[in-house]
Amino acid sequence: MRRAVALLAAALLLVGVAGCGGSGAEPGVPKGATVVLDFVPNAVHTGIYAAQAQGLYEKAGVDLHIQVPGESTDAPKLLAAGRTQFAILDITDLGIAVEKGLDLVGLMPIVQEPLAAVLARKDGPVKRPRDMDGHTVGVTGLPSDTAVVESAVAADGGDPKGVDEVTIGFNSVASLAAGKVDAATGFWNDEAVEAKRQGIPLRVFKVDEYGAPKYPELILTTTRKELQSDPALVRAMVKATTEGYEFTEEHSEKALEDLLDANPSLEKDDTEAQLNVLLPALHPDPFKEPVLKEWSAWATSHGLLPKPLDVKSAFDLQ
Repeated sequence: MRRAVALLAAALLLVGVAGCGGSGAEPGVPKGATVVLDFVPNAVHTGIYAAQAQGLYEKAGVDLHIQVPGESTDAPKLLAAGRTQFAILDITDLGIAVEKGLDLVGLMPIVQEPLAAVLARKDGPVKRPRDMDGHTVGVTGLPSDTAVVESAVAADGGDPKGVDEVTIGFNSVASLAAGKVDAATGFWNDEAVEAKRQGIPLRVFKVDEYGAPKYPELILTTTRKELQSDPALVRAMVKATTEGYEFTEEHSEKALEDLLDANPSLEKDDTEAQLNVLLPALHPDPFKEPVLKEWSAWATSHGLLPKPLDVKSAFDLQ
């Protein structure tokens, strides 16, 4: 969550993202389109790269360019400006963008549950979330981290005001290993996996197990203008992406190979370990309106949104 929020906060637009496709394509010729990822390629994106490698986008009539974001990427603004047709957004980023007046629409969940968690060493004083009351907790400094900590502590009967938050940036594993903090925010599919591979015993408190609903973390997003002007392209994109994640479920080793072939800088063992814990959360499923409303209420109560979102407008619930 926090990494995507950090990308959203960047001020500049990514230069040179091609927004090809649309009205000039010949019948039967795949339409060009771009999707901007939420972060550098990782196990979360396996279904997208598998769909690309297996020809699922081409079969659906989409000539897809996968754009890796840079430090200055502001994907919601790229969407609103028509410089990309699609983007993967953190659900909170999507909500903030809509509240700021950008007419974006979430098309489908990419990850079906929150990835945010609080991590604590098993040999430390934090045995359960309420134990953070009176102890130091490392956070990146982003509002989403405070929301996760407050939610977990309060849901377990503790007082969030008693937590001593310490800003450590994106160094939760190193800080926990060195004993600099008693707990730290992180992703259960990333930092928790990394710590396990390093032999650091952790307790993992997932935010949806302590206070938050089981909301979809990452969302394939477009603009309302794109949805209305080229519904065939949008539906083709959703169809092929869904098939890519279905392929990942059924053939995870081959899908992992597709991801690694497209991104040779990824470390195989780390990425495989992340994909193994993620697989159940990558099962493609449509939005559930009650869950989105629960998420909106939770996000508002923790100051992530200024007011509850109109989920029927912000998400394609058909």
